[in-house]
Amino acid sequence: MRESVQAEVMMSFLVSEELSFRIPVELRYDSSDPYAVRLTFHLPGDAPVTWAFGRELLIDGVGRPCGEGDVRVTPVEPDALGEVLIRLQVGSDQALFRSSTAPLVAFLDRTDKLVPLGQEGSLADFDAHLDEALDRILAEQGAG
Repeated sequence: MRESVQAEVMMSFLVSEELSFRIPVELRYDSSDPYAVRLTFHLPGDAPVTWAFGRELLIDGVGRPCGEGDVRVTPVEPDALGEVLIRLQVGSDQALFRSSTAPLVAFLDRTDKLVPLGQEGSLADFDAHLDEALDRILAEQGAG
């Protein structure tokens, strides 16, 4: 059975050191993709943008700097759980968000109630989706 958890979190979108504005950001977690969370934001005049990244990255990033690639999550102050920075990057383009930690922790707590951390692989639906995805990838490689 597919279940999900959603939350809307107000975050500061940091355009530069001098310019930022607050926007609502939707966080979504779906049991059919139990390793990932999705972050969707709407900038004025643009279509919504959704990023998917590891739930564990967000969990770890609340307490310590995490991420090496396109997504990085870092506490603003290493010894305090007040705020985190979430950096999303593609090439030289990036989006930087600043969020209070409390709503992120509340969201993550709800995801853990739905699918406890470490139990993601036990979901039958996930294995079926993985098999389908692998079959599709292998078919594409065979055709190419």
